[in-house]
Amino acid sequence: MPEDAALLRPHNMRHALSLVLAGTILTGCGASADDGVVDIAYIGTAASLFSSDAELTPGAQMMRSAQRQGLVRFNARGEVVPGIAERWIVTDDGKSYIFRITEFDLPDGERLTARAVRDALVDAVERLEGTSLGLDLQKIQDIRAMTGRVIEIRLRSPMPGFLQLVAQPELGIALREADPGPMVAVLEEGTAILRAIPPESRGLAQQEDWEDLTSEIRVSALAPRDAARAFAQGEVDLVLGGRMETLPLAITGALSRGTVRLDAPLGLFGLDVVRPRDFLALPANREALAMAIDRPALVQQLNLAGWSGSTRIVADGLPGDDDTVGERWENSTIEQRQARAAQRVRQWQQLSGEPVSISISLPQGPGADIIFDALSGDFAAIGITARRATSREEADLVLRDKVARFAGARWFLNQFNCEISAPVCSEDADYLVQLSLDAANPVEEASYLSEAEQALTATNLYIPLGSPIRWSQVRAGVDGFSENGWAFHPLFPLTRAPI
Repeated sequence: MPEDAALLRPHNMRHALSLVLAGTILTGCGASADDGVVDIAYIGTAASLFSSDAELTPGAQMMRSAQRQGLVRFNARGEVVPGIAERWIVTDDGKSYIFRITEFDLPDGERLTARAVRDALVDAVERLEGTSLGLDLQKIQDIRAMTGRVIEIRLRSPMPGFLQLVAQPELGIALREADPGPMVAVLEEGTAILRAIPPESRGLAQQEDWEDLTSEIRVSALAPRDAARAFAQGEVDLVLGGRMETLPLAITGALSRGTVRLDAPLGLFGLDVVRPRDFLALPANREALAMAIDRPALVQQLNLAGWSGSTRIVADGLPGDDDTVGERWENSTIEQRQARAAQRVRQWQQLSGEPVSISISLPQGPGADIIFDALSGDFAAIGITARRATSREEADLVLRDKVARFAGARWFLNQFNCEISAPVCSEDADYLVQLSLDAANPVEEASYLSEAEQALTATNLYIPLGSPIRWSQVRAGVDGFSENGWAFHPLFPLTRAPI
């Protein structure tokens, strides 16, 4: 059975986002043609959609999850549901997860065994070593096949949210004979065509009229403006993969044809100080930039309601957060903060004899233009000139925009591990996170993680802005889509498959 329902419904943990235009919430009217096909435009390149790297891009995660499910998977609402495992239990000490796999025959006629699933899972975990997801999986102590149908995953210490990790597409079971589904895909002229595998081929009861009940899914990778245009012209039923930089394209689209759907995901949305030199060489000066930003006003022009900025690295109220770390500068107004920051800039200019200027790398898109204008205005208020970098290589600050894999403080801190995030990292923080893996109890673990966050915060090498912005556009009449706290939208529910 699943873990606590609150952990499986991350969208309940944060305020819902809404998109407001002229004081009204965007709504759609009309219905899509029910032709048995759901056409999807994914904002991105074909390379990002069909990537096979160890740690997948978001588009490739969507494709992988459709064809290669793991022990468990996500449904449309972001909840963990059975995948290859038909059910599971968690032992009382929270350190052992025992999964019972579904029985079904593979294409070669052999029965699926726990040993084959266990071996595939071990291979997947090993392949992720050296990635941020590999760091997230370090709680795993052992994976073993207990009987022909039972697998146990033993942890070093309890981990709330562990099932969210097991559901990650990168942990989908790769079998030698064929991918286990729940869908099969073919590629035709750059478009992926996916169909739901009949339930009897997945170890479930046969369903009459399967072909008539289910829809075919077609996914094409399109540039942002092309995706918005295709939706406005009725060529696609959904647009997926929307981010902050492309949000204005949805706002100015054909509102009568659909609706913009906003997720409120956990994650990181802020600026990495990738070239800590000159003015940015000192932590106090980097803090001046963080102090100067008016976060509540940052996305005001994007017409977002419900988005709240944050000065913290770790989202509050998560497992592993003991409330000892709070928002910074809570007792100061933005005017007071900018005055203090401006004083540090003047002191630097007096010593160096040089004006302070910085370059910022942001994605291309009208939403990023809005964010840059807001940031440059805040920095100008403290005497710093900001310019838009033409490449990441020449930038002083680079946007970090990533959705969390699970609801826990350790995910946030792992993103800054020095093995994958130098120079935006802290060896002291890494050491404390490592100690947390074998903590004697949850209180001790939370203490280590809070100390790690404080150590990382003190470097001021990452300037938090708030949570990621993710959007989709969904035509009326499309079933199987729901906003959720992971901003992950699996394809299988869109087929309307009853099982």
